[in-house]
Amino acid sequence: MISVEEALDRILSRVAPLGDERVALSQSLHRVLAEHIDSPRDMPPWPASSMDGYALRSDDTGAAAAGSPARLAVAGRVPAGALAERPLRAGEAFRIFTGAPLPEGADSVIPQEDVTEEGGALLVPRRVSPGDFVRPRGEDMTRGDRVLERGRVLSAADIGLLATVGRARVSVIRRPRVGILSTGDELVDLGGCIGPGQIPNSNSYSLVAQVLEAFAEPVSLGIAGDRLEDIEGRLRWGLGCDLVMSSAGVSVGEHDFVKDALARLGAEQHLWRVDMRPGKPIAFSTIPQDGKAALALFALPGNPVSAMVTFELFVRPALLRMAGHQRLQRPTITARALAPIKNGDSRRGYLRVTLTPDGDGYGARLTGTQSSGVLRSMVAADGLAVVPGRTAIEPGQPLKVIVLRQGL
Repeated sequence: MISVEEALDRILSRVAPLGDERVALSQSLHRVLAEHIDSPRDMPPWPASSMDGYALRSDDTGAAAAGSPARLAVAGRVPAGALAERPLRAGEAFRIFTGAPLPEGADSVIPQEDVTEEGGALLVPRRVSPGDFVRPRGEDMTRGDRVLERGRVLSAADIGLLATVGRARVSVIRRPRVGILSTGDELVDLGGCIGPGQIPNSNSYSLVAQVLEAFAEPVSLGIAGDRLEDIEGRLRWGLGCDLVMSSAGVSVGEHDFVKDALARLGAEQHLWRVDMRPGKPIAFSTIPQDGKAALALFALPGNPVSAMVTFELFVRPALLRMAGHQRLQRPTITARALAPIKNGDSRRGYLRVTLTPDGDGYGARLTGTQSSGVLRSMVAADGLAVVPGRTAIEPGQPLKVIVLRQGL
């Protein structure tokens, strides 16, 4: 067996970012930018009002006071999306609205709630300074500014910025296509009739969800029975994907044929069996492809929790690397044990825990039974506590937790 770290190193050294593609801006959220973005213009392209109010010349308010307001003629109107019909003259004010270009001759804006209109005249009760409530030209960006760097994961704000600079389409790293295969004579897909000794095919659905969480595109390869030819045939369907993963059939039982099927496809095996629990029987292989990157193949354990944990530790980082992400790992925290946590196995344990606020940090507690077949232990989990083999952690002691649930 090899360590988790060695296994991950072997995997990440054999996957690389995919090529780029151009997509509609509305489809680019959470995608990795494949080009630098420079602003083609100043933004705003002119001095603009930041309030609904009146554009004026600050010099015309030099003597204004509460008891002796400046009196200006309201001589025009500038709505958003339009220009003033003429320059502003001394002694005048133009009604103006948020975002509208400042008229030529004006240097400031006073909010509408600070003034009164009386018989076509504007009464300004205080002195106004140049630039008040005016967004200067180029305040947000100037022409030629590098506004987004290649390699950035696009957020909602980034998409707004791309729209601001006029980009209807953008170049991003392609999302990996992931073939998902479940194996086992006992599996029945949803909607099928569950007979004696059979169970629903839950692994495919949890793995599809994990693939989507990793910003990749799942492709169903269906269910293969415990027959070498069936497994090989369905794996062959996935050769057009960027990554293929199977669940079950990777251990050493007489019905475990996944490794043999991969060998028939010409796969080179890089690891099998990792020093961890749950999830020891995991295999990673690659198949050379003419003219493009090798196809990555993961054979995951069949137990539901083992499949999900090994996906988190190994498949998710590989998918993020392929999609161009720089941050490949889930965040980790140091929590305090709220109850005894024991790993009696010699292998490193990834134990499912809940996390609750505890002083200035978080407290961790096991979700219950830690059997790799108990999916509810994963349902309740906020994270995976990383516990060395043959280790007992007492209440109050620190432990490392990989955070799974967003929003904590």
